[in-house]
Amino acid sequence: MTRRGLVLFAAMSVIWGIPYLLIRIAVSEISPATLVLARTGIATAILLPIAIARVDFGALRPHWPWIVAFALVEIAAPWVLLGSAEQRISSSLAGILVAAVPLVGAAIALLTRGADRLGTTGFAGLLIGIVGVGAIVGADVGAEDAVAVLEMGGVVFGYALGPAILARRLGGVSSLGVMTVSLGLCALLYLPIVALDPPAGLPSPAVLAAVVILAVVCTALAFLVFAALIAEIGPVRATVITYVNPAVAAVLGVLLLGEDFSLSMALGFGLVVAGSALATRGPTASTAEASPLVLEPAGDAEPGSAASP
Repeated sequence: MTRRGLVLFAAMSVIWGIPYLLIRIAVSEISPATLVLARTGIATAILLPIAIARVDFGALRPHWPWIVAFALVEIAAPWVLLGSAEQRISSSLAGILVAAVPLVGAAIALLTRGADRLGTTGFAGLLIGIVGVGAIVGADVGAEDAVAVLEMGGVVFGYALGPAILARRLGGVSSLGVMTVSLGLCALLYLPIVALDPPAGLPSPAVLAAVVILAVVCTALAFLVFAALIAEIGPVRATVITYVNPAVAAVLGVLLLGEDFSLSMALGFGLVVAGSALATRGPTASTAEASPLVLEPAGDAEPGSAASP
């Protein structure tokens, strides 16, 4: 890997590892819906001028139903569920649970016949990953909110289903256009929701900073940096950050928020990563279906994917 590739890889590992910490901070004072509105609205304002210069929006028109479906399952539902869950569980636990996305992606590919038969190795990976998820929540679910864990299940499912839509229904469509339109649609969706229940007052500087960083760095800038990463090192190697982001989230939660990190969480995370690697290896489960965002580089490189909290 080139030096530029290493820099981009390190940047993305942090950029998509810190949202869990920032979400935890933000939802301590504002509602999850308000956070989603702010994040999608700001990111849309940043990406729209770039998309207007690069994207033929007329070419998106025939694909509107699937773009709306993608926006709902990849952004609108998971982001509000994630914010709601982090009002009751730690950012570390939330980040680690999202590591199960490749497992669910492989299962979706199998159940919908989007990939060849998993085979012994693939099934073994799924079983190992399931055991890992059980280890992560098993020792903590009694103390934590079970509803929040279920909400995280919805997050994981949405993040896994989104790329299946991209790969099968939006192939060849500008991903910059799809992402920009999806963010804009979500902002429009949450605008009346937040208008009916606006924040009681101006949030603290820490919360405002968390929201701005989430929108500018973890959403708008992340899209552009990840596209550059794919162009530099290729889509397959770029997806390795799927396994690095949760670890970054866990470390930041422990160091900056003083969150607990149990032995069962550590062991479970290891099993999830191992199971995901086995379940998504080879031709049996496509890279695009193993994680929640498919992006196209500026040039002619093949699109890739990675986890996008």
